[in-house]
Amino acid sequence: MSKSRMGNYFEDFELQQSIRHATPIRLGDAHAVQFQAFYGPRFSLHASDDFASSLGYERSPLPNMLVFNCIFGKSVPDISLNAIANLGYAEVRWGCGVELGDTLFAESRIIGLKQNSTGKSGTVYVHTTGTNQRGQEVISFKRWVMVRKRQPGSPAPAPCVPDLL
Repeated sequence: MSKSRMGNYFEDFELQQSIRHATPIRLGDAHAVQFQAFYGPRFSLHASDDFASSLGYERSPLPNMLVFNCIFGKSVPDISLNAIANLGYAEVRWGCGVELGDTLFAESRIIGLKQNSTGKSGTVYVHTTGTNQRGQEVISFKRWVMVRKRQPGSPAPAPCVPDLL
């Protein structure tokens, strides 16, 4: 079985390239219920509307890891469909809370590229940001992914490895 979308290879990425990921996601009751059933988060903020309202929320925001997984997932078709491995994450920053009914959008910027010594793949460094329908940032993170090359041995850009915290 073949992929319906071939995805990007290492050669397809350019430094400072910006990618607005298609298909935003509206988070509803089903997302919250399934995440709760599978992972069982127990943080008071996400488990109690009363506690959340004491902190100024109308009701409990959705769990941060649900938000991370949704935004990460939106970046996969453009960034890591041809990944060999997700190598790491850095500088994860949570923005405003996400409520039921919010629609999330994802955008990534290529912040580094480095061909691997084999010449068959390269590491792509990405800064991904998720925003809600009001344009407020809900999450920001950096990650690096080992991505196959379409043409092993083809010329690669000059290596650029960002400083990550």
